[in-house]
Amino acid sequence: MNRLTGLIAATYTPFDAAGSLCLSRVGPMVEQLLAQGVDGLFVCGSTGEGMSLSTAERKELAAEFAAANAGRSPLIVHVGHNSVADAAELARHAASCGAVAVSATCPSYYPIRSVDVLVDCMAQVAAGAPETPFYYYHIPVLTGVDLPMLEFLAKAAARIPNLVGVKFTKAAVHEYQACVALDDGRFDVLWGYDEMLLSALAVGAQGSVGSTYNIAAPLYQQMWTAFRAGDLARARQLQLRSVQMIQIVAQYPFHPAMKHILRWQGLDCGAARLPLEPLQPAQVESLKAQLEAGGFAELTRPPTSVAAAN
Repeated sequence: MNRLTGLIAATYTPFDAAGSLCLSRVGPMVEQLLAQGVDGLFVCGSTGEGMSLSTAERKELAAEFAAANAGRSPLIVHVGHNSVADAAELARHAASCGAVAVSATCPSYYPIRSVDVLVDCMAQVAAGAPETPFYYYHIPVLTGVDLPMLEFLAKAAARIPNLVGVKFTKAAVHEYQACVALDDGRFDVLWGYDEMLLSALAVGAQGSVGSTYNIAAPLYQQMWTAFRAGDLARARQLQLRSVQMIQIVAQYPFHPAMKHILRWQGLDCGAARLPLEPLQPAQVESLKAQLEAGGFAELTRPPTSVAAAN
């Protein structure tokens, strides 16, 4: 498998007014994301509320994204679950849908305290789809498991034949850099903090997975282009805009707020499921006002290409 490169959108999951999956909205979402320049799709992850979906719902959603994408961009399906057996089954299903890779967080209700146990768990998950590339999803802020990834990669490489890398969502660029450099760059280490993308690019990132790529992919593509061209001043300016945007959204329940922004952009994904906290009407108004005052009015309306098509 070739390395995953560029901007990979961690997709949102559309629900209807009753809180059920609304699969008919997946197709328009995929079209808009691809039109805005994302380079891949990461489905059923933290952004997509994968842990709030049933196993059956996750299978339905993965299949719908695969059908809508139709092989046009890399599709990665997150299969992490507190049940290792269910995670392995989700991996098997994702592979049958045509996912180019699967990724999994670790079981986290019972704390994992050693790298050896983490490797044992991930080996069983990855074995559910032994011919499909596997990425461990390292996100200690949510799992509570913050074990050294260098040790994990070294040990897991000998146990998991289809291990290709890690989705690294921790604000520790020095640890990330060490993983990127391990064994002469053997592993594909995807970056997961949108507001620190430029720092990751500086230490060798080739691919990144992010929530805010759903609403502002052109900004990040411009940053990436500036970095490649050696225009660091421009790249820093664009990263600052990303930070400023995220600082506004983060004043509210983040993913529910992002779903409101997507609705303003023409993609109604419904509300987030509990336990994510919904925004109150006054908060929705405040979010929009703050974005407009901060110079992000374009985020509160459909992208130009979409508006023109309508």
